[in-house]
Amino acid sequence: MTKKEIEIVLDVETTGLDYTREKIIEFAAVKLVNGEVIEQYETLINPQQHIRKSSIAIHGITEEMVQDAPNEEEVFPKILEFIGEYPLVAHNAIFDFSFLNRASKRLYNKPLTNKYIDTQEMFKEVHPQCESCGLEALMGKFGVEFQTRHRAMADAMGLALVYPKLKKLYFQKYDWQLSQIENVEYLFERYLRIQQAIAVMQSEIQDLRSIFKIYFEKGGDAILANTGELLTYGSKKTFVYDFLAIKDLLDEIGALPKAVKLNNAFVDRLVSGASLDKEIRDKIKSARTEITENKSFNVVKPDKRCC
Repeated sequence: MTKKEIEIVLDVETTGLDYTREKIIEFAAVKLVNGEVIEQYETLINPQQHIRKSSIAIHGITEEMVQDAPNEEEVFPKILEFIGEYPLVAHNAIFDFSFLNRASKRLYNKPLTNKYIDTQEMFKEVHPQCESCGLEALMGKFGVEFQTRHRAMADAMGLALVYPKLKKLYFQKYDWQLSQIENVEYLFERYLRIQQAIAVMQSEIQDLRSIFKIYFEKGGDAILANTGELLTYGSKKTFVYDFLAIKDLLDEIGALPKAVKLNNAFVDRLVSGASLDKEIRDKIKSARTEITENKSFNVVKPDKRCC
């Protein structure tokens, strides 16, 4: 008997980008059983707060459209019932999960325990050569056409149709990677040779860039390659802004989180250092909202290894 595998593919639309202050205004989810669409659920949600114009420009959901919709407290039990404890599948899943998790904490003082699967990361792994890793690029890669872009059910259903195919390719590649572990010593040697070759090529590229810069600054014309690429030369101005003068405006249009992104790595180093008083360090630590762990490997040079 085939084991029943249930996954929930979902998408949310929101009042803005900051999950700590904004709310969900549309939720849609598709239940997959062994890769087949079995059930779907969608609802508008009255956030009982302002919807930013920048968000309306993306999803087209206005305050008038949600004024008669159920509020968060009314609809969330149905959402929790639909998603159960099943894995949640979404594109850039941390965005959707953060909003849902925040709502669960706000309403029930309890975080979601569902595992989430990010199809954006899967897409990057399967097709690392693709310039764009957005949902539109993913669906285009698998030949699925959009119906109404940036509405929750259209995005969720589109993703539900491509996810089983993406998942198959992802695990095919993963199985191949597992099969290569027995050759890991050879692969490490190969990795080092490739890194050395890249370093040489990067140095050469920098030399070529310097030559091109001199050529254009001496009045050279654009260069057309036999393959059709055109090499041109220009400049781009970068301005410095008075943050205090535009802070409220950026906040009003929902652009503040992107314009002013907290340097978490710097704050981590600050907290770990010895320059702060314990009281200040503890206050900063108390502001932590979540923890993430990124694992990576490091190549240690022979003269840097401990004996």
